[in-house]
Amino acid sequence: MSLILSAGVAQAQTTLEPVVVTATRSERLQLDVPAAVDLIDGEQIRDGQLRVNLSESLQRVPGIVVLNRQNYAQDLQISIRGFGSRASFGVRGVRLYVDGVPATFPDGQGQVSHFPLNLAERIEVLRGPFSALYGNSSGGVIALTTTLKPQESRFELHGAAGSDGTWRAGLSARGGVDPYAFSLDTGRFETDGARAHSRAQRDTLNLRVAFLDSPLGRVRLSLNSLAMPDAQDPLGLTRAQWQDDPSQASPVALQFNTRKSTRQSTLGAELQSALAPNTTLTTALWVGKRGVTQYQSIPTATQATENHPGGVIDFDRSFGGADLRASVEAGAVTAHVGLTAERLDEDRRGFENYTGTGSSQVLGVQGAPRRDERNRIETLDPYLQAEARLGERWRLHAGVRRAQVKFRSTDLFIVGNNLDDSGDANYSALNPTAGVVFRPTPTTSVYASYGRGFETPTLNELAYRADGSAGFNRDLRAARSNNIELGAKAAAGPLRANVAVFSVRTTDDIVVRTNAGGRSAFANAARTRRDGVEAAVDWQVAPRSSLLVSAAVLRARFDTAFLTCGPPPCVTPTLPVAADNRLPGVPERTLFTQLRHRFGASDLTLDWRLQSALFVDDRNTDRAPSYGVVSLAIARTVELAGSRPRLFARVDNLLDRRYAGSVIVNEGNRRFFEPGPGRSFLAGIDWPLQ
Repeated sequence: MSLILSAGVAQAQTTLEPVVVTATRSERLQLDVPAAVDLIDGEQIRDGQLRVNLSESLQRVPGIVVLNRQNYAQDLQISIRGFGSRASFGVRGVRLYVDGVPATFPDGQGQVSHFPLNLAERIEVLRGPFSALYGNSSGGVIALTTTLKPQESRFELHGAAGSDGTWRAGLSARGGVDPYAFSLDTGRFETDGARAHSRAQRDTLNLRVAFLDSPLGRVRLSLNSLAMPDAQDPLGLTRAQWQDDPSQASPVALQFNTRKSTRQSTLGAELQSALAPNTTLTTALWVGKRGVTQYQSIPTATQATENHPGGVIDFDRSFGGADLRASVEAGAVTAHVGLTAERLDEDRRGFENYTGTGSSQVLGVQGAPRRDERNRIETLDPYLQAEARLGERWRLHAGVRRAQVKFRSTDLFIVGNNLDDSGDANYSALNPTAGVVFRPTPTTSVYASYGRGFETPTLNELAYRADGSAGFNRDLRAARSNNIELGAKAAAGPLRANVAVFSVRTTDDIVVRTNAGGRSAFANAARTRRDGVEAAVDWQVAPRSSLLVSAAVLRARFDTAFLTCGPPPCVTPTLPVAADNRLPGVPERTLFTQLRHRFGASDLTLDWRLQSALFVDDRNTDRAPSYGVVSLAIARTVELAGSRPRLFARVDNLLDRRYAGSVIVNEGNRRFFEPGPGRSFLAGIDWPLQ
């Protein structure tokens, strides 16, 4: 169920080409979609970039915050309009896709470390009410599509190296004779990290093939694989540690050798069949496996307590799903009716992160078993979308999705005084969306939309009861949101612009209740609210110059007071969180400015990114200060040995500003701060092979 089909962006023309998106599952001009949706094309993703983290490209989109933890053991922290900001690792509350295959599991938790940026044709980012049409935990949608079309075969070596022992190298290929096509990208990335104890290595493979005229229809197959062994985790720092030496690792990270190994492979298939002249059936299937082994920094005395799961997490997941969708064009009406089903099976084990006692004790190694359980998540979501074109100026959009998510956990570690911690939980919701677009002129549009969202707890958030004890938290409810948006868009000659004003009211938002024994238990806050405005201007100033400015203001706050815990151990909340406190991890203001200019045969890019303060916890007891950073990049294509390699170099944090790049929200030991790197350098090459 690919979110993106086509787009056009011109870099060196005075007239920008129209952008085509598929946020409502039909290929439409951006002006005709009643939603805030932005597209980043392949050139913007690749040119002058390291191409390892989504943060390199997504920062240009208003309303999305991508915090680079400088910690490859925990991935990026991504939030859209505040959804996803509570994640202490991975991505939550935002739906992720690679070539139509979900990178978000059925419980709403996902990863982006396997996104193949070298091969990306485009990334589409959908925000606001219509995100709800993509199911559970869809505060927004990020979908990457790789290049796959018949063309002259092209092979390319690419590589880059820079500060902190950072380098990547790989091979990309694409081509095929109609009706066949293929694309391939494989490579390795390594870094010593900007902080101590943050070394990482990542091997990736992305392969796609297409049979565009088979007896069954248009067939596309994809294989995506990731291996990341022993990525070191420097953990967060206290304020005092950060101010003293931002390049250090937390002392307990060194003591317990905190690290994580990840293995993941996904196979996907999509078939598009014409059932009738105006009816298309799209069938998408995917299966995959993911394995993680993670060593944490939980004190040995805490790990030794009864019913504790230990300091080593070890799990293997098998997952898969299917999306069956029929699309019908009937005059001025386009309709899509579909059914999505997903399933995840997990074998989760826990071990002590030490062996021995006293003087013979060794930390940072797998010890005695402490946890053994089988978990299952299942979803079954029917949905319907429709668009009616009322003349040349009006478009009506509507849709509904019935979301159902079932959790079941079976405890197999019942020995001695350990209790049976098995449990289950079922969640469901009916999520309608509606929108209207008016085109006052051929180059402008205004729209209004509404949607109801739905976010279940993740499997990890359900793992402990409200008092912090082991066992399934059956009292935890799903969060539900009402989302309203008004917007305007323009695309005329050398200028594109858009603005969106939105208001979101959420009930039963999920918050931390207790911290004890190295684990967090969660509860529901009665109400939260998110009000904001986003705007962007993309101006082709001249044939050789362009300017992009995007900005967002977001007031994300708790609407009711509640109680939370202080430092661990704490099993009874006593500390008040005041109504009108800001949601932690959500900046109130962001600004991104990019100026590009061609000097002769060289392209120069200057970026300036500003972000306001980040509160670190629900009580707003501390915050990471606001900051601004400047980056400069230059790229040039040269003639060399009968080929045309593209050379580039860049400097990030040009002014060597000290700042906290992200915060670990509600970290129980007050190790909130994850420092951003100082001034860093990178140089690279993309060399086509003739």
